[in-house]
Amino acid sequence: MKAFYSDTFVLPLPEHHRFPMAKYRLLRERLVTEGVLDARELHVPEPATWDQLRLVHDEEYVAAVADGTLTPEAQRRIGFPWSPMMVERSRRSVGATIAAAREVTGGTRAVQATAALAAEPRGAKVAANLAGGTHHAFRDRGEGYCVFNDVAVAATVLLRDGAATRIAIVDCDVHQGNGTAAIFRDEPSVFTLSLHGAKNFPFRKEISDLDIVFDDGAGDDEYLAALDAHLPAVLDAHNPGVVFYLAGADPYQGDRLGRLKLTIGGLQRRDRIVFDACGARGLPVVVVMSGGYARDIDAIVTIHTNTIREAVRTCPSVFAS
Repeated sequence: MKAFYSDTFVLPLPEHHRFPMAKYRLLRERLVTEGVLDARELHVPEPATWDQLRLVHDEEYVAAVADGTLTPEAQRRIGFPWSPMMVERSRRSVGATIAAAREVTGGTRAVQATAALAAEPRGAKVAANLAGGTHHAFRDRGEGYCVFNDVAVAATVLLRDGAATRIAIVDCDVHQGNGTAAIFRDEPSVFTLSLHGAKNFPFRKEISDLDIVFDDGAGDDEYLAALDAHLPAVLDAHNPGVVFYLAGADPYQGDRLGRLKLTIGGLQRRDRIVFDACGARGLPVVVVMSGGYARDIDAIVTIHTNTIREAVRTCPSVFAS
């Protein structure tokens, strides 16, 4: 499988900022050190083009990000100060998800070819962005550390190019994918599934096609039972040609912003449920890392590494010995 990354484009943040920017570099290094991926499977993506971003985001908002004219309030809502590197990293992260989506669907191949791909035996159907999952970005604004909505842009690119006609977004970040839900509210070809904390950010929720909500303190058993009960039904009913999986590390019991109590082992079982459900149906998967805010950054990296480990189990490395 291929993985795309943009951690070489490091966003400068104020000292003591609570966003763990180093996790992306540490994840890439861990994947290679532990042999989960070969270094030849890692690729720096091209940045998303301004035209691609405007497929989803309002022209005025894209221009404000590009030109550095975001208001102080808009920057506060995003959680990052504007800088040229913020723009570059945001575009690269969206570009990574677009590249991963094209990898699993064959890019601009006809829909018939994509359907044939889905009918093939398992293998070569998973690609990853080792960042991404910026699901709080709306058409006209960013928030919650999200500038542009990478999954929404990539999904829209696939629909525009005829590489897919139906898409499912499986969002397992602990925070609702409110921007994604709003963007695709009136788009029947995209099914949005979100599993998230009831009392967590965002405090004003949008309406996904299916919201599965957990009270504070929910643990492995409750979470995994809900996922296992609902995900197969969603995939069978919607019949997507590709699945975007937001594999957040923030349902972890040690996360500062999570409020749920999943263990590291429970999160790996979550990943296995998703990849097995998609693999059993021959569905290509684009996996993005999404959130993770534990004080123990090693725990975040371990959770994300396990996600890629499960992806590789579904789609073995072409460089494996």
